[in-house]
Amino acid sequence: MIKYQLQCDDGHAFEGWFPSSEAFEKQKKRGLVECAICGIHKVDRAIMAPSVARSDQMPVPVSQEWMTDASSSIMSSEERALRARLAELRREMIKDADDVGERFAEEARKIHFGESDLRHIYGRTTLEDARELLEEGIGVLPLPPGLDDAN
Repeated sequence: MIKYQLQCDDGHAFEGWFPSSEAFEKQKKRGLVECAICGIHKVDRAIMAPSVARSDQMPVPVSQEWMTDASSSIMSSEERALRARLAELRREMIKDADDVGERFAEEARKIHFGESDLRHIYGRTTLEDARELLEEGIGVLPLPPGLDDAN
């Protein structure tokens, strides 16, 4: 993979990754390379300083806080606020509920048909099982994702 510094005719600078120099040229010729900021297709490679590995320097550890920190500068303040509200909503929804894991559909049916005590539950089920529960008149609702859930 090759990382190029790119610049559009309006002067916007951004980077792009390509499998090879030829791939960049082919994509540019086909009109597939566009400015990440304004969307125009008049884009070319900008002058770049080469990145050369040096053996006389110790590698600098890279902070990985951005991977787990919800206050990361990658997200806007609105996105951080929304994420915090979703996390609070999730906590509120599960605080007095039982985690039934993979048995969610089975437990929901038992509660609905009076075979089990009435209580709030959460767990995991397939999309097909969730649809069947809804068709049977059993209310289900997906939980907002937790901060530790996969993106």
